[in-house]
Amino acid sequence: MSEIALAKINSFAPVAQQAKTDVSPEEPIFVLTGSQLQEIISKAIQPLQDEVKDLQDIVANLESKVSALEATQDTQAENQFIQLRLINDLRKDKKPQPLQKDRGEILRALLVANGGKMPAKEARQKMHLNAPTFSLLLSTMRPDIKTMPYHRNKSAKVLILR
Repeated sequence: MSEIALAKINSFAPVAQQAKTDVSPEEPIFVLTGSQLQEIISKAIQPLQDEVKDLQDIVANLESKVSALEATQDTQAENQFIQLRLINDLRKDKKPQPLQKDRGEILRALLVANGGKMPAKEARQKMHLNAPTFSLLLSTMRPDIKTMPYHRNKSAKVLILR
């Protein structure tokens, strides 16, 4: 509707003036100085600059955390190496300790008293040892004592003196 009104108004104007009004009224024309344009641009990019600064701070913080984690990882790797070396040393040293020697002699005497054979559970109970300690004792006495499954109950073990 406004275009029709503008066309009617322009039809009364001289031809030179009609050529100048070819710009639509919805397209404003601005004239700005360089400093005004620079001020508008700086105001427009300020939030972006702030966001970039925040992101740089976050990256710096994450870099420090990564370096701390790498140092921790190096320490843990070194500790694991030491633990593995100690475990291997313990595995190589299967010699019975003094307390195991005493318990071994007691177990040997217990087996001799029972005719050279005895259920492992009964021997463990008579010696008042828990299962892991008794198992460790048996592993150190492998050359002297043999373990076999009980013929009536395969889950039970029998100790035999060699």
